[in-house]
Amino acid sequence: MARIDKLREFLKSNPTDNFLQHALALENINAGNDKEARNLFEDILNRDPTYIGSYYHLAKLLERTGETDLAVQWYKKGMEAARIAGDNHAYNELQSAFEELVS
Repeated sequence: MARIDKLREFLKSNPTDNFLQHALALENINAGNDKEARNLFEDILNRDPTYIGSYYHLAKLLERTGETDLAVQWYKKGMEAARIAGDNHAYNELQSAFEELVS
């Protein structure tokens, strides 16, 4: 069974598990399923805005698909969430990607 199928199977018993959804979103990116990955990341962040790791990947996906304005918004939301959480590493990573995009 492929990794993507295993993750989907795991999610059947726990459909709101952020870690599993995030992992599935990353697998979908690798498989070229950007729409499904985007939906998973957005679902995570709309349900749990403190799941900071998903901000970077969602913004990068949007950046890659040409939705620059939306990517900027997600970078900003992620920086704010990281600041509130005191996660300086995530904040710096998001800020660096944001600055690279807007410069």
